[in-house]
Amino acid sequence: MHTQTQATAQLTAFAGKRKVAAGPLHAVAQTLKELVTRDPDAQILIFDDASGSQVDLNLHGSLADVLQRLPRAAAPAQADAPPPPRTAGRPKLGVVAREITLLPRHWDWLATQPGGASVALRKLVEHAQRGNKAHDEQRQAREAAYKVMNALAGDAPGFEEASRALFAGKQPAFLVCVQEWPADVREHVLQLAQRGWAGD
Repeated sequence: MHTQTQATAQLTAFAGKRKVAAGPLHAVAQTLKELVTRDPDAQILIFDDASGSQVDLNLHGSLADVLQRLPRAAAPAQADAPPPPRTAGRPKLGVVAREITLLPRHWDWLATQPGGASVALRKLVEHAQRGNKAHDEQRQAREAAYKVMNALAGDAPGFEEASRALFAGKQPAFLVCVQEWPADVREHVLQLAQRGWAGD
C-alpha cells in the first residue's frame, strides 16, 4: 500500500536490499534525487518508519521541483498573535460525527449515563485507549515490521517462519529466521519490530 506522507514523517529508503537514506521527508527526498540522478534505473522503495507503509515520492524534474512538491510542516503559532474571537454556543472540540451500530440494550444503557451517549462513548474509548496502550504499540510495531519485511524479504529464506514468530511474539525464533537476510534489511526490520516484543 502506498501512502502520502507528512512533512514530519521519518522515512527509510532502500535501493534493492541496500538502505540508501533515512530521516525526515525533505532530507530523504534530497538524497534520493541525487541517487536517481546518478542511477536512473535504481529500484527504490520508501517506507514510513511509524507504520511500515510504502510512501510515494515524485522524484522527476530538478531537485527544486522535487522539494517544491513536498508537503510543508505546519508553521508554529505566533506567540504574539491574538487569540481567535470567541463565538456563542458550545466550544468546538474537533468532534467528528459518524454512524455506529449498537444493540438496543447498549442504547438503553447509554441513555442512562450522565452527559448522554456521546460523552459516555468518548469516556469508554479513552479508557480503552489507556488500558490497551502497550498492546496497541506492540501490534502496530509488528504490523510495521511485517509490511517492510514482506516488501523487501517476501522471497527470502525463512520469511514464513519469521512472520509467524513475529506475530506470536517469539523474539528468539524471529531472530533465528532473519539471521541470513541481507544486513540492511535485517537491521531495519529488527529496529521496527523492537517495540513489538512483550516487556520491551
